[in-house]
Amino acid sequence: MALFLVWHEPGSAIDAELLHALDHFPLQPGLMLVDTELTRSKLYHQVKWALPHGTALLTAPLEDAPKFKGMETGALNWLRARG
Repeated sequence: MALFLVWHEPGSAIDAELLHALDHFPLQPGLMLVDTELTRSKLYHQVKWALPHGTALLTAPLEDAPKFKGMETGALNWLRARG
């Protein structure tokens, strides 16, 4: 499993089926952590296809759990549950 930071343009609706299929945690509108066995390229394309055409998107692998402040309640617990 690998941890990724995924950002997409806030206000862009993402396909709910994709979110259901991904082990993810929404940090802020348009920003989420994803824990997956997918490669960066496959994750990028799955999210890209789930967004409206032309929506800005970034996927970045994380070597370690990120430090953060002011994100959605439960983010740290979600990370800790993954080891």
